[in-house]
Amino acid sequence: MIERWFPSAEVSANSDKGWGSGNSEISLFMWFAKRPTAQAKAAIACSLLPWPDSEYEQLRLQELVRKAMTGRYDAWSELKAEILQANPEGAATLDPFSGRGMIPLEAARLGISSDAIDYSPVAVLASSLLTSAPFVDWTAEPSLPFGESTEQLLTSPSDRLLHDLEILFAEVGRRHEVAMSDVYPKPNGRYPWGYLWAATIPCQECGRRFPLIGSYSLTLARGSDQPVSFYIDADRKTDRWHAVVHEGAPKTDPTLTNAVVNGRKIAGKSAICPFCSHVHPLDVHRRLLQDGKGLDALVLAADIDDRSKKTFREPTDQERAAVVKATGSLEREAPFNPFMPAVPDERIAPGNNNIIGPSIYGARTYGDFMVDRQTLSYVRLARIIAETADDLRAAGLSEPYVRALSGYATAVVAKKLRRSTRGARFQSSGGARVGDLFVNEGSITFSHDFFEAGIGDGPGTWQSISDNVLAACRNLFTDLRGRAATVQRGSATSLPFPDQKFTAVVTDPPYDQMIAYADASDLFYVWIKRCLHNTWPELGITADPYGAQDKSQEIIVKRVRGEAPDEHRTREHYDRLIAEAFTEMRRVVRPDGIVTIVFGHGEPEVWQRLLKSIEQANLVMTASWPANTESGGQQGKANIQTTLTMACRPAPSGRKPGRKGAVEGEIKAEIKRRYPNWERWGLAPADMLMAAAGPAMEVVGRYSEVLNATGERVDIHTFLPLARSAVQEAMAVEVDHHPLETFDARTRFALWWVRLYGRQVQAKSELRWQALASSLDIADVRDLVPDSDKGVRFTYARTFQPRITTESAVVDVALALAGASDEGIARMGEVLAQSGRDADDAYLWAAVKFFADRLPSSDPDAIAFTRVLRTREGIATAADAVVFEAETKSRTQQIDENQLRLL
Repeated sequence: MIERWFPSAEVSANSDKGWGSGNSEISLFMWFAKRPTAQAKAAIACSLLPWPDSEYEQLRLQELVRKAMTGRYDAWSELKAEILQANPEGAATLDPFSGRGMIPLEAARLGISSDAIDYSPVAVLASSLLTSAPFVDWTAEPSLPFGESTEQLLTSPSDRLLHDLEILFAEVGRRHEVAMSDVYPKPNGRYPWGYLWAATIPCQECGRRFPLIGSYSLTLARGSDQPVSFYIDADRKTDRWHAVVHEGAPKTDPTLTNAVVNGRKIAGKSAICPFCSHVHPLDVHRRLLQDGKGLDALVLAADIDDRSKKTFREPTDQERAAVVKATGSLEREAPFNPFMPAVPDERIAPGNNNIIGPSIYGARTYGDFMVDRQTLSYVRLARIIAETADDLRAAGLSEPYVRALSGYATAVVAKKLRRSTRGARFQSSGGARVGDLFVNEGSITFSHDFFEAGIGDGPGTWQSISDNVLAACRNLFTDLRGRAATVQRGSATSLPFPDQKFTAVVTDPPYDQMIAYADASDLFYVWIKRCLHNTWPELGITADPYGAQDKSQEIIVKRVRGEAPDEHRTREHYDRLIAEAFTEMRRVVRPDGIVTIVFGHGEPEVWQRLLKSIEQANLVMTASWPANTESGGQQGKANIQTTLTMACRPAPSGRKPGRKGAVEGEIKAEIKRRYPNWERWGLAPADMLMAAAGPAMEVVGRYSEVLNATGERVDIHTFLPLARSAVQEAMAVEVDHHPLETFDARTRFALWWVRLYGRQVQAKSELRWQALASSLDIADVRDLVPDSDKGVRFTYARTFQPRITTESAVVDVALALAGASDEGIARMGEVLAQSGRDADDAYLWAAVKFFADRLPSSDPDAIAFTRVLRTREGIATAADAVVFEAETKSRTQQIDENQLRLL
């Protein structure tokens, strides 16, 4: 089915919210890539369903898939039955880049045999908890040795797991509170929500130490409640400072702010000493932190009162003493084993300044990310999870169940880390909360002022995060059906499976240099292996010289900032290994099977390299289907909106070479043949452009190679622009009864762009694609589609400044007329006269009418083009007058010159 049809519209509609967004699934565990479940479900179903010869059967299966796309388990029985009927020998799927497991999950939910592999130990844990453990029947397990007995609990398997997770999380929270109570006092009879901290540096002018704080806002105005803020009161007599909380908006600028010196704005945030007002530019205060001159200071304590309102105050002496005590306790913490110290000593690899923000400010290991009390809290939390695992074993629970339960507890730790460390900023927006480490997509942030969640209740605490994970489990386990996926760690370049095992390989490979998965997840890894050292010991095995996750075979392009002399994850590394991975996929898929690749990248150059890798793997792309799956901010979301779901097959044997001209003709014919179906199924023209890659590559794949007229080999990606232009031809676009191809190239480009996108902003990569398809250099059309709002947009007539001559393209004359429309008919007549075009030039007026009709009715250019159309006769008359005047002037000048010669 996926080679002929895919529910692109339904995937796009469901990927942003609801069941198909994957938001519930990503709430379970911290990971970066988020494949919407709608797209994963459609990719699995369409890769396993047939495409019957009967049009009636085709429509029936299409409707079944559409029905299945209305909910998580809609049409479950019918869809599963059709897949099994189409695969009587049994269906089996594989995802060798499983990540958190969104694609294997959809196969598991359908009850299809599913294998998942990922190179990252963190991803292996994440996908195990999502795709495997929930589908196992744990009802025969003994009761947990703490909490409510389950002997009389007659529930479904998933209800048993959920019940035990509630008991386990409560027990871990209780033990953690006991373990940390000596360093978290209760000044008001209850634990504070948490504490606001700030890094301090010595002033380079007066020598006094002061805190670096980027905002003095604590809460915003809400209902009858006034906003609450604070400021730093610096006493020069005592050389001491303290925070003063007050109602109302901040009274002054914070100590970390944009500064102006001698009328010049200093780049970046400057640190301003509250004692003497000396300005420390960014490079200065950054250098002080890098040199170890920064010290953490407790600024404020945050409580939650009886009305659940967050309040702020100065820390008590008892609370300040507890901070000192925590440092001493941390120094005495025993290692987890001879090879794993209590505090993570795994080093941050060089070149990670753009991924690991704290490394810019002096952090050298992953144990440097927190204040001592926070680190102590995580050390003891990891130890408690390991201890409860031992207790579960002692109570007779099976090893797989112990692993599963401790894994879910560790998922809470991983999610809690997102709201911890010096990157967890306090945020006044949204009701006073703890910020996320990953506000910059896949990069860990650093903040000079940050928030430490305590051991009570409130955002960022164990209670809050564990409740969040339990809520995700309740959602995911509701109406749960299917079978467990098999999850293991491994490399996509060396799959541990026999040849021709799988019906379909469906995967979402890494996208070039979009996300540095291992580097960005190493913070989680160092704590995960401490939590699970006695239940998942294999996760702690690594060949990384820095003690973090192994990266030798990670298939990404690493963006390096700073010195990284040994960085091997180059473009050449990526291209070589992704080709090896595709080769392995071809090896393990059945001869009549499908390799489905979900890929999203806008740059033509990246697509060229991807197609080259597919070709090197002896695979042939047979279809490509676009869907808007990346809208809405998600963890690590990169700046793409449209992804392609591409079907590939093992290349047939015995192929012969083909000739470029003949192949081009076949591509055009194939796209023309498929176009009526695309139109009938409601694909938008822009989607058709992307879908055209599939049939084009299918045609190219019929040949062992394609040769040009001189016998030279033609690169496969050469045919992508041709496929796009073939869509344009197949659409038979007419502009006021004039075929689009009859216009000049520059005008044809402009008309097609407006036909596709109107005035909408598009990615710059789309301009490159359209220029390629039009056989134009970008420089030839850059003025027509200039930069706008982080993308490109069709130009406005008022800002377009062409020099009109008799050689000008139709679009230039049309835009010039619209730009001159405010100046009156005489000025528009001058433009028409300068162009040398006849007043009845059909192509010019067809273009003007097209722009007037296609641009939004309220658009200033639509109004201008309409004005041009309405005054067409007047413009023609004015142009004739300009021409007549010019001719008269020329004749007079000629007569004068003749008379001079006679004299």
